[in-house]
Amino acid sequence: MSDLTREKLNQAAAIVAQSGVDVWLTFVRETSALTDPCLPFLMEGGLTWQSALLVSKSGKKVAVVGNFDTDGLQHSGDWDELIGYVQSIREPLLDALEELIPVHVATPQIAVNYSENDNKCDGLTYGMFRLLESYLAHTRFANALVSAEPIIRALRGRKTASELAAMRGAITETDTLFAEVAEFATLGRTERQIGAFVHGKIHERGLGFAWEAEGNPMVNCGPHSTVGHGTPGELALEAGHILHLDLGVVQNGYASDLQRCWFVGDTPPEAVSRAHAAVLGAIEAGFAALKPGVSGWEVDAAARSFLVAAGYPEYLHALGHQVGRVAHDGGGILGPCWARYGQTPHWPVEVGQVYTLELGVRVEGYGYWSLEDMVVVTEGGAEWLSTPQREVWTL
Repeated sequence: MSDLTREKLNQAAAIVAQSGVDVWLTFVRETSALTDPCLPFLMEGGLTWQSALLVSKSGKKVAVVGNFDTDGLQHSGDWDELIGYVQSIREPLLDALEELIPVHVATPQIAVNYSENDNKCDGLTYGMFRLLESYLAHTRFANALVSAEPIIRALRGRKTASELAAMRGAITETDTLFAEVAEFATLGRTERQIGAFVHGKIHERGLGFAWEAEGNPMVNCGPHSTVGHGTPGELALEAGHILHLDLGVVQNGYASDLQRCWFVGDTPPEAVSRAHAAVLGAIEAGFAALKPGVSGWEVDAAARSFLVAAGYPEYLHALGHQVGRVAHDGGGILGPCWARYGQTPHWPVEVGQVYTLELGVRVEGYGYWSLEDMVVVTEGGAEWLSTPQREVWTL
């Protein structure tokens, strides 16, 4: 097991100890086909048979896995007890729960990975949930299952020093790619050509994609380009266009997610300069509001009100999301209290969380001007992980 995975597994034990539940149980099978988003924080590699990874509030870590999956976990040396089985996981799982949850506990609580708010906390499939319920039926654990959402949110959100170092490396790689795009993106290049150029560089350097490669990077040339989560098209770069890129890579298991813009021409027109000032100012308003303990919607409101006061319409998304192993890493968001976001805008900001700050505006006749940067929350407020684009860049 790598030092970083071991670091997160130990962090998980500390979080469970503070959570009030008796055991956190991650229940999986055939993870090569459908894996739980939490698994990389607990182990490296995958599991085949029905498997139960248990972390108790006492800090004890127990793995109940199929007979042929025991060796890899044994070699890691990070599990206090490793239990293999051949025919059925039910009895060894119940025995492990009996050992971890004292008999005097009147109402046991076993946290499992389901959530109505956060897909990164929702790794337990419905079928596996039903199966687990059947294993616990007619035992003292029959009604013990609760959501592990608070545990997983904390584990994914509270970045360690090693995680932050990996993310800074991904940001550096992304900045390098932006600089190379500025050299490559000459008049006549199409969105598709620019995207293919970036793909070539990513593959050349052995990097990964922070979201699906087909739409990463998002490339927009000029006023007729379709903005959103789509693939680069055949529009070519012309004088007077805004070139907009949304790009994220993965290095050492952690992601970046940044947006940058250029104006094609020697002197940006007033409309583009004004849009840049409004977008940057709104992002900085959100940055100033981002502090431990505030709700995500409050941070979004600060940026949203700045942009509207500058004469632009509201953006139709959240100001920011958490970043970690992927670009959209779950947890609370910096967004409005819309039904589609569930409870995520109401969750308080915590120290160690990494967020994007992103928004954009359409500039009539020129294109879409949007910026995105990454910040980490500290005791004193937000700190930039990336370097904001404070000027209108030109091509």
